[in-house]
Amino acid sequence: MFKTKWKKMLGAAALSLAVFAAGCSSDTSGSEDTIGKGERIELAYVEWDTEIASTHVVGKVLEDLGYDVRLRPLDNAVMWEAVANGEADAMVAAWLPATHAAQFAEYGDKMVDLGANLEGAKIGLVVPSYMDVDSIADLSSEANQSITAIEPGAGVVQAAQQTLEDYSNLSDWRVQTSSSGAMVTALSQAYEKEEDIIVTGWSPHWKFGAYDLKYLDDPEGTFGGEEVIKTMVREGLEEDLEAAYKVLDNFFWETEEMEKVMLEIQNGKDPSDAAAEWVEANEDIVAEWTAGLE
Repeated sequence: MFKTKWKKMLGAAALSLAVFAAGCSSDTSGSEDTIGKGERIELAYVEWDTEIASTHVVGKVLEDLGYDVRLRPLDNAVMWEAVANGEADAMVAAWLPATHAAQFAEYGDKMVDLGANLEGAKIGLVVPSYMDVDSIADLSSEANQSITAIEPGAGVVQAAQQTLEDYSNLSDWRVQTSSSGAMVTALSQAYEKEEDIIVTGWSPHWKFGAYDLKYLDDPEGTFGGEEVIKTMVREGLEEDLEAAYKVLDNFFWETEEMEKVMLEIQNGKDPSDAAAEWVEANEDIVAEWTAGLE
């Protein structure tokens, strides 16, 4: 079932790219002397800026320990299914309790929850600070009554669609789905011209450093409160890849560190290179993740 869905969503060419180009596949020569001993570990992730950064960073750490690391970008729902079914070993991309609530309800009891790897995350509707509106409840005719969103399966998009039901002033509005990249492009173009735009947003994200933005107040609580990003792994990983499990269990960092990696990637650096540079520059943090390994 999963493999069929996989083929439909990625195709053979995309899968090849995910494994060999987008992933960080290590040279396992001499791996018998390393902790990982060349054993393969597959990390699934959704292609949001946050998850590109975090997955490449933790992947680089595992690679340096001698694991054969494969990074696989997947649709949000398929990412959860992959870990639950054991088609992937882990993900560091579970936004809870609200964003991935539906996926957690369906797959959460089929995997191991290793807890938060980042705290203080948030989702909501975001506008440039020059717009004279501060609350979802005060929206009227801004931005042609359109919310510029990302991929249809994202939790923040589902919450945005729910606002059309929760807020009577949005009954004639629409949620325009696209992609993370297309959303940022639309935001950039509107910002440059100081035009109205309302986008689905989340923190951490580099756009808050690049533009003067604000979240709209959400009096109905549709987008929930503060979120955490959790690490979820397949059942049996601790027994199969004990050291990798420990690293994933220890993995935790602060928003400002994640945003450093995100900004480097946004400025054109390859995600693998940005991750490698961060890992090299932050040996003290990495040492906390790898503590106790033999």
